[in-house]
Amino acid sequence: MNDRVAIPLSKIRKARPTPKGRSVDAVAREEIASLLGGAPRAPEYLIENLHKVQDHFGSLSAARLAALAEAMKLSQAEVFEVATFYHHFDVVKEGEDAPAKLTVRVCDTLSCRMAGAEGLLERLKVTLGPSVRVLAAPCIGRCAEAPAVCVGQNAFGDATAEKVAMVVKEGVVRPPRTSHIGYAEYREAGGYALWAGCLAGKRDLEGVLKTMEDAGLRGLGGAGFPTGRKWRIVRAEAGPRFMAVNIDEGEPGTFKDRHYLERDPHRFLEGMLVAAWATGIERIWIYLRDEYHACREALEKEIALLRADPPGPLPEIHLRRGAGAYICGEESAMIESIEGKRGMPRLRPPYVAQVGLFGRPTLEHNFETLYWVREILEKGAGWFASQGRNGRKGLRSFSVSGRVNRPGVHLAPAGITVKELIAEYCGGMLEGHGFYAYLPGGASGGILPASMGDIPLDFDTLQPHGCFIGSAAVIVLSDHDRARDAALNMMRFFEDESCGQCTPCRAGTAKAAKLMEAPKWDAALLEELSQAMADASICGLGQAAPNPIRCVVKHFPHEV
Repeated sequence: MNDRVAIPLSKIRKARPTPKGRSVDAVAREEIASLLGGAPRAPEYLIENLHKVQDHFGSLSAARLAALAEAMKLSQAEVFEVATFYHHFDVVKEGEDAPAKLTVRVCDTLSCRMAGAEGLLERLKVTLGPSVRVLAAPCIGRCAEAPAVCVGQNAFGDATAEKVAMVVKEGVVRPPRTSHIGYAEYREAGGYALWAGCLAGKRDLEGVLKTMEDAGLRGLGGAGFPTGRKWRIVRAEAGPRFMAVNIDEGEPGTFKDRHYLERDPHRFLEGMLVAAWATGIERIWIYLRDEYHACREALEKEIALLRADPPGPLPEIHLRRGAGAYICGEESAMIESIEGKRGMPRLRPPYVAQVGLFGRPTLEHNFETLYWVREILEKGAGWFASQGRNGRKGLRSFSVSGRVNRPGVHLAPAGITVKELIAEYCGGMLEGHGFYAYLPGGASGGILPASMGDIPLDFDTLQPHGCFIGSAAVIVLSDHDRARDAALNMMRFFEDESCGQCTPCRAGTAKAAKLMEAPKWDAALLEELSQAMADASICGLGQAAPNPIRCVVKHFPHEV
C-alpha cells in the first residue's frame, strides 16, 4: 500500500533565483571591478579597498559595499561591519542621502579646545555652507598648532575660518610642509651602513642585542617594554616571524612620531630593518594613521626609492592605512586592523610575540623606538644611558601643547620635571597665564596639579600618583582652565573611541561622561564606576579611562 501523500504544486518551494541577502547591482559591480583593477583582493586588503571606494566616490553606498563583498569573496556582513567600525568611512544606508563629498574635521580634543576649536567649529558650519560637511573630530596629531583642522585629507594647524575657507575654495591646496631627508641624501651621509654591516656580518648579533639591553631603551609608544628583551623573546619563537610598526599615534596630545617622520623617515626605516635582521623577520607591516596623509605619500615614495636601490636584500614591506580609530593604537587591535578586520583588542594570553599577525610570532614596535636604534648602535649604550636627570636614564621626546610659549616636540633628558621642561624648553607660560595643572601622558595619563610639578617625568615615576607618562604627551593647563573640564573632555573622547567590545568600557565611559556633566560630581558613584572599568575592561582604553576622574577627585577636590 502506498502511503505517500501528493503535495500540490502550488505549495512546492521554488529555488531562489539569487542568493539570500542583498543582490549585487550590475552598475555597482562594474564600478568596483573598474576601480579595483588589479588590486589585491585577499581579505587582509579589505580596509585598503574600502579606502579606494571612499576616496573615489566620497562615501560607501550599500550597493557598492555589496559589490565589493562579491569582488573580494567575502560575506556582505563582514564588509559592512568593518566599514561601519571606522570613523573615516561614510556608510550610506538605503534611502539616505550621501554626505557632501568634502568633509572638514575640526579637532575638539583638549589642546585644540583650549585654543578655540569650539568657536571655530560653529563658525565654519555657518560660513562654509551646505556643500561642505563640517564635523567635530578627535585629535589629529597637530596639538602644538592648535586649533587643527583636516580639509579632506589635508591636515594643518593654526586654523582660522578664513584659512579653512581659502583651502576649501582653492581645491584643498596643502599648506607648505617641512622638507624631509630623502633617500640619496640619507645614503650620502652614511645612512644604511649600519644595516649593511649587520647583513655582512660586521656586527655581531649578540653584541647588538646586548647594546640595546644595556642602553635601557624602552618602547616609546606608551607601554615601555624593554626593547632588547623584546627582540630576544621574538627571536626565540619559531619562524616565520613578522613585524608590525605602530604609527597610529592617536593619543590626544601626541605628535612626536609625525614630527620625526616628516623630517627623517629613513632613520626610522633603517632602525626597522636592523630590528628585522636581529629578530629574523621575514615580512613587515607599517600601520600609519589616516590623518597623516602627507606622511603616507612621502613614506610611499621613500620606500619605493629604497626598493629600487637597496643596500641589501629587503624583507617584504607593506604600508597600511588606518581609518580613524584610536583603539588601533593598541597592539592587538592594530594587528586585527592590518588583517582587514575591525580593530578590536584580543584577549591575552597568548601575546602577540607568540601569536600575532596571521597567527605568527610578531615583533610590535612604536615608530620612535625604531627611530633611535641607529644612533644607539653607532654611539653605544653608554651614550644613551648617560642622558637623564633625577636618577633616570635616556632621552625622551616630549610632545608639549597647551598654555606654553613654545609648544612642540622637545627632546629632553628622561626624568626632567614638567617645571623644568616648561622653563628650559617651552619658553615659559603664555603671557597672563599661571601654571595650574598638567597631563603628563595624554588623555590616559591622568592630571596633576602644578604643586606636583617636580616629579621626574619617566616610566614608573608617576604611577604612585595615579598617572603615567605613556607616550610623553604633556598638556599644560593654566589658571584660565579647570581640571574637571579637561577630564570631561578626555572622557568624551574615550566614550567616542571605545570599540564597544566589552561592557565596562562601552557603557562605563558613556555613564561616566554623563555623571561628569553634573555641577557637583557624585564622587562615590564615579569611583565605583571607575573601579569596574579598571578591573574588567579588556584593554588599556577602558582600564586607563578612570585616571582623569580619580586625579581630579584626589588632587582638585575643590572643583568637584
